[in-house]
Amino acid sequence: MGPGEMVQAAAMARRFYLEGKSKIQIAEEFGVSRFKVARVLETALERDLVRIEIRVPAELDAERSDALRARYGLRHAVVVETPPEQSDAPDPENLGKVAADLLGELVTEGDVLGLAWGRSIITMANALDRLPPCTVVQLTGVYDVGTAERGSVEAVRTAAAVSGGEAHPLYAPMVLPDPATAATLRAQSGIAAAMGYFDKVTVAVVSIGSWAAGISTVHDALTDAERAHYAGLGVAAEMSSHLFDAAGRRVGRDLGERCITIEADRLRRIPEVLAIAGGLRKAAAIDAVLRSGLVTSLVTDTAAADHLLYSTGAAPRPALDRADPDGP
Repeated sequence: MGPGEMVQAAAMARRFYLEGKSKIQIAEEFGVSRFKVARVLETALERDLVRIEIRVPAELDAERSDALRARYGLRHAVVVETPPEQSDAPDPENLGKVAADLLGELVTEGDVLGLAWGRSIITMANALDRLPPCTVVQLTGVYDVGTAERGSVEAVRTAAAVSGGEAHPLYAPMVLPDPATAATLRAQSGIAAAMGYFDKVTVAVVSIGSWAAGISTVHDALTDAERAHYAGLGVAAEMSSHLFDAAGRRVGRDLGERCITIEADRLRRIPEVLAIAGGLRKAAAIDAVLRSGLVTSLVTDTAAADHLLYSTGAAPRPALDRADPDGP
């Protein structure tokens, strides 16, 4: 390109990329065809007169996020850089802040937002600074009813306060000693009223646990014999007290009979289900839950994402199909 061509190309590029003018408008200004403008802009890129740089905050990994979304057929996938000091920890703390920002995009006025139990969800709720007016309902009981003020109940209250909407918490443990006790609690007026909102939920947030001590609150709530029993069934993951094998099929369904939680079939009907989970120790569990057809979006970290992207095995069905691996 000679100096005249170079100056003209720079001017056209400025009009197009910085001033937002169309190729037709630029063509009229310079007295050339719009095809000529298109060729000049293409040449400007080839000759390095124009550099297009895509920039996102340093903690977000856009390339991994897009690859993960495509691999699992998710609506949204956001991968956050794993802090070096938390490389071995499940659910790095920065996931909650990113999930809070994403939730602000997903929720619209009039939605019913459901929040399950999970430490990452509590962190997310505390990080919320914007949320359209919506109703907030608790989807599971709490791991330890004695921590209700610091846990899921408080997360529901916090989210409702940010949105200015109603809060419907569940004052009950997640895991009960037997089905009869769970049925009695479900029949109590306050709990029944909150659970009556389950079919109205339009956006849900859940967490994922591996079947291991300290990485699943349900695992930790059971006896040694019960843990061994469910492990023998091939449990690879837990979400809201629902258990899954490595292929995403539900196992140990009897556990749900003694839990205060939203049913899997209801969860599958919710239009947007966002899971928050990260860390290498949870990677296999995340893969299992994504294969279940219950989740549409994910916030995770680079440690888990690398395992999910580069592990071998059968390709998962698109999550947005909401297909049940157990069949109809």
